[in-house]
Amino acid sequence: MAEKRVTITDIIRMKEEGRKIAMITAYDYPFAKLVDEAGVDIILVGDTLGMVVLGYDTTLPVDMDTMVHHTKAVCRGARRALVVADMPFMSYQISVEQAMANAGRLMKETGAGAVKLEGGERVRESIKAMVEAGIPVMGHVGMTPQSVHGFGGFKVQGKGEAAERVKRDARAVQEAGAFSVVLEAMPRELGKEISLELTIPTIGIGGGPDCDGQVLVLHDLLGIFEEFVPKFVKRYAEMAGQVREAVSAYVDDVKKGAFPTDKESYD
Repeated sequence: MAEKRVTITDIIRMKEEGRKIAMITAYDYPFAKLVDEAGVDIILVGDTLGMVVLGYDTTLPVDMDTMVHHTKAVCRGARRALVVADMPFMSYQISVEQAMANAGRLMKETGAGAVKLEGGERVRESIKAMVEAGIPVMGHVGMTPQSVHGFGGFKVQGKGEAAERVKRDARAVQEAGAFSVVLEAMPRELGKEISLELTIPTIGIGGGPDCDGQVLVLHDLLGIFEEFVPKFVKRYAEMAGQVREAVSAYVDDVKKGAFPTDKESYD
């Protein structure tokens, strides 16, 4: 019998019961299957795939077709976790109508259980319209990567007087009807204040230990992405080195004629 799928109701209940929420990114079928079997509650198909999978410097080049393609693959691999799909840059900023059309496409074509978009007060009406149409929405405030050029780089947000802006954004996301919100790269005390104030779950990524859950980029967690390591990342493996060693051993065997042997050959 298949294990019960995690729903947004389950995620909301986890906050109410004081149980931490574990979220992680995945971008393809095999990794989605593995992290799903490992017991994560939410799999985020993040537009971070632009950086850790496609090699861009930012998330901005990712488009709707790319998100649909990768989300479909993840949904084929995930059997239990709630799958949330990121809405890429300029897929929701122009108008509420555009946001609705693209969110609907992500849900309809991929099988995802929810969408995520960045911003607070400025996307309030789009979130509200999506929720009213039956599309579950996860918000994202603080350091929002799609605004990297406006921020002048990947920098901590919400210090000093700027904390009030982040709080307003988080409140706006909740008031619009989002079922949860990601808090990225902000002082831990601000993450704690927002988490205590909101009734919806907060998912931290550099938001401190008092958030209701945490999320990490899979390629950061596994030590695959080596270009830079954000302060909030904990490496649970160093797979880049292991992959290089394995492939190097294979190359060496081929060059020496040690592979394939009789064991890997057909009679």
